[in-house]
Amino acid sequence: MADPKGFLTTPRQTPTRRPVDVRIRDWKEVYEAQDFEVLQKQAGRCMDCGIPFCHQGCPLGNLIPEWNDLIWRGEKREAIDRLHATNNFPEFTGRLCPAPCETACVVGINADAVTIKQVELRTIEDAFANGSVVPLPSERLTGKTIAVIGSGPAGLAAAQQLTRAGHTVAVYERGAKPGGLLRYGIPEFKMEKSILDRRIAQMEGEGTRFRSGINVGVDITGSELRTKYDAIVLSVGATNWRDIQVPGREFKGIYQAMEYLPWGNKQGLNEINEAPPINATGKHVVILGGGDTGADCLGTAIRQGAASVTQLEIMPRPTEERPTSQPWPTYPMIYRVSSAHEEAGERLFAVSTEEFLGDSEGNLRAIKLVETKLVDGKFEKVPGSEKELPADLVFLAMGFVGPEKSELLKQLEVAFDERGNIARDGKYATNIEGVFVAGDAGRGQSLIVWAIAEGRSAAAAVDEFLVGQTQLPAPIEPTARPMMV
Repeated sequence: MADPKGFLTTPRQTPTRRPVDVRIRDWKEVYEAQDFEVLQKQAGRCMDCGIPFCHQGCPLGNLIPEWNDLIWRGEKREAIDRLHATNNFPEFTGRLCPAPCETACVVGINADAVTIKQVELRTIEDAFANGSVVPLPSERLTGKTIAVIGSGPAGLAAAQQLTRAGHTVAVYERGAKPGGLLRYGIPEFKMEKSILDRRIAQMEGEGTRFRSGINVGVDITGSELRTKYDAIVLSVGATNWRDIQVPGREFKGIYQAMEYLPWGNKQGLNEINEAPPINATGKHVVILGGGDTGADCLGTAIRQGAASVTQLEIMPRPTEERPTSQPWPTYPMIYRVSSAHEEAGERLFAVSTEEFLGDSEGNLRAIKLVETKLVDGKFEKVPGSEKELPADLVFLAMGFVGPEKSELLKQLEVAFDERGNIARDGKYATNIEGVFVAGDAGRGQSLIVWAIAEGRSAAAAVDEFLVGQTQLPAPIEPTARPMMV
């Protein structure tokens, strides 16, 4: 145990966010550095429980009490070794994961949970700073070749594990650079892309090969992949976005979030010399969807200088306390305020879009809303609550409904489950021998920590398929669903 009285004597303290009026003028990450001595005291709040429920909350099974204790003692090298034992990319999860481990923390039963996420992030950042993160190439090669399709967190995790097992791995990415949604969907103010690039550099040093700018299924066919490689891992994500069908959907100015966010990243990285084609400067922006992607659109629009930003959510405003229907250690639906919500804009709950309104030239000018109430599990309109909201731009951030039914998936002839995801068995294998699936493509839209866990587990399954046995860890088994052709 770290500090035996830490959870009693030390209050929870998270890093300070940069002042709003400063951070909205740039695209840099919003948090200020936290002194290591402060972090040590936070790690010392860990109780080293007899049954650490934080393990149950973390799909990766991170050894949280162990590295909390090591950080409290100042043993940074040992701490990063314990952290990397279960998590390939703690610098990603430390920034982007909603921390289900913290909502499962035993201290959180009647007090503020341990700042697990921040201890994780600072541990890996100090490791990078002192040179502890180096390539770990395999001492031998198996002669087996693997194609990983998609370079999001699941694909990167699978690729790194398989490379370290001695296989020759090529990662295909249709974007100009590897990273998938980590690069093109996560705004710079949440994770600067230099964080991603340094991990890619480590993986290249280990022998992983990246093939960017290749649309698999078009530039190289599924049959060519199967001929060239001994195994294929599909980690293409759940990029089939959810749309809305109401009158006026055809007006100009309505975009999906993932049509907008990549341009914001290019702008933040100075990769374009002019205003992006989808630009919120001086415009009234409305965002449909109250989740993280909506907040990403919000922060991006603020930095572009939007005249106003309003985020809409059909569900009622959550309570600030854990609902009784979602007891500890489950992850509760409570009212959360992201850094973007602090900066500007308005949040409207329990509203539904009735109609998009446009001008005579086909441009969006407003959105017609109606208040809703939840009755017997169904949303009902509140009579007389209709109103118009000025809108020059609308961003749809309502989630995703599975992988795109791309040419590659047709060529490989993989089956799908009843939810439209790529079907797999308990070993991440599809109905086609030698073809595996990991991450959102098989699981459905989920958290980054689940993607990494599935990438690691799928790598173990592929390794066993290729050489008959594996020493790679497999944190989780997939939920197998019936295959439907």
